[in-house]
Amino acid sequence: MDFSLSPELIALRDRVRQFIAEQVIPLENDERQSHHGPSEALRRELVARGKAAGLLTPHASRELGGMGLTHVEKAVVFEEAGYSWLGPTALNIHAPDEGNIHLMEEVATPAQKERWLRPQVAGEWRSCFAMTEPSPGAGADPSMLATTAVRDGDDYLISGDKWFITGAEGAHYAIVMARMEDGSATMFLTDMDREGITLVRNMDAMDACFAGGHGVLRFDDVRIPAADVLGEIGKGFRYAQVRLAPARLTHCMRWLGQARRAHDTALNYARQRHAFGKPLAEHEGVGFMLADNDMDLTTARLHIWHTAWLLDQGEKGNFESSRAKVVCSEAEWRVVDRSVQILGGQGVTGETPVMRIFTDMRAFRIYDGPSEVHRWSMARKLVHMADKAAAAPEAGA
Repeated sequence: MDFSLSPELIALRDRVRQFIAEQVIPLENDERQSHHGPSEALRRELVARGKAAGLLTPHASRELGGMGLTHVEKAVVFEEAGYSWLGPTALNIHAPDEGNIHLMEEVATPAQKERWLRPQVAGEWRSCFAMTEPSPGAGADPSMLATTAVRDGDDYLISGDKWFITGAEGAHYAIVMARMEDGSATMFLTDMDREGITLVRNMDAMDACFAGGHGVLRFDDVRIPAADVLGEIGKGFRYAQVRLAPARLTHCMRWLGQARRAHDTALNYARQRHAFGKPLAEHEGVGFMLADNDMDLTTARLHIWHTAWLLDQGEKGNFESSRAKVVCSEAEWRVVDRSVQILGGQGVTGETPVMRIFTDMRAFRIYDGPSEVHRWSMARKLVHMADKAAAAPEAGA
């Protein structure tokens, strides 16, 4: 793996960095924000700025109007965009749309891409991914999927409840995961204004950076034509892996930018604030926290770049993306937590961006799989690989 960045990628990184500093951060105190994220009006203004800067939806293919970035290139660009909590919205690389765009490019038919994906890449539409359900339905264990899809002539009738559906309010379309009559899972595409879909409510959440918040949805015999099946019947869980491995990693990229912002804020404060006759940074307790921040940031970045490189080589990267998700979510959280501590009273108020980053980031250790589930999954794979290696000499004997 070559850690050097091409001159073109460095130039793109610097363009994004300048754009975030000059066009996005000044809007962070804009009143068009709530506990459920930026309003549609603010989103559209951010998207317009991203488009004017030539930076909109850079991960999409060139055929659809994007830059066709590789995974490694995304790692660099997404980190810069994540330096502001509004940056991913401005570049149209926020969750869940970023992952949905990737999935749609891989799986959707040409007609489905024209209908739903092209306006999304242009920043005109948003989407949501409806999989998580209330108990006893699917959560960290997707095999508990309870939403059903029943064939009715040339259509399917979808019924069930979903929650924690990021971006549901204001989304133009949804990717819905449902269980078939034979027990397999299938993904369906649907316009959100289709009869039978109800946004029951938006959930109060710690984070406030996702447009549309986190919604509770009800599907009551929603009639979806067979032409709107995403991919093949019964392959929903397989397609979920197509989406999840890269999507886990892009979360790590964006939140790395936020963690770096928190660290930069704490570092500048520690250099300037004096106590007991010298700057805070010269006190060993604070200095050690700054050093630990740097180590965690670098560790997270290396995990991201390595996993991105594997994906660019055509590897599935499921194990490595799980590992990166755990390492990055916990390392980046430690950075933000230490930054609050260094800032002291400033860290628990809105005087700096760190308090906002703190409340936004905590959920990262839960969504896209809690750390405990990823550790459990990794342990199973490690044991399986060890068993396989142990049996190999016998098989060859």
